[in-house]
Amino acid sequence: MTIAQGETLPDVKLTKVGAEGPEPVQTGDYFKGRKVALFSVPGAFTPTCSAKHLPGFVEKAAELKAKGIDEIACTAVNDAFVMGAWAARDGGPEVTMLADGNGDFAQALGLTMDGSGFGLGQRGSRWSAIVNDGVVEQLNVEGPGEFKVSSAEHMLEQL
Repeated sequence: MTIAQGETLPDVKLTKVGAEGPEPVQTGDYFKGRKVALFSVPGAFTPTCSAKHLPGFVEKAAELKAKGIDEIACTAVNDAFVMGAWAARDGGPEVTMLADGNGDFAQALGLTMDGSGFGLGQRGSRWSAIVNDGVVEQLNVEGPGEFKVSSAEHMLEQL
C-alpha cells in the first residue's frame, strides 16, 4: 500500500551521507520537528536523475527555503558511498543524501519500481514530498518514465 498525504512516514533506518562519512539515521528522528522537501530518484548517476532531478533541487534550494523548507533531502536505493560520490559530482551542500541501500524505506512507503529490464533490480520510484514533522503534506508520484510532478519547480508551486 502506498503512503498517502496526511500519513506519517514509516520509521526506517537510512544512511545519511555526512562530512565524516556514512551516518545511520532513523526517519522518525530525522523528519521530526521540521519541514523537509524530500525527493526520490530511481538511481544515482542515471540520466534524468543526474541531468534534471537533483540539479533542479540544488538550483532551487534558496527559493524552497525562502518558502519555509528547513531541509532538502534526496533518497535512492543506492549505498551511501555511491550517494556521496553523486553528491560530490552533481549535488552540493544544499541537498542531504539519504541512502536507502536495501530499499527498506522505498518498500515501507509502497513506492518501488522494477528496474530489472535496465539491470537496476528493485528501486525506489521517482517522487517528491513535502514532509512536515514526519507527516506527508504533499506527495507527487511520477508515472513510469515521467519527470513532471516530482521536480523542484512543481514543489515550489505547492508551497
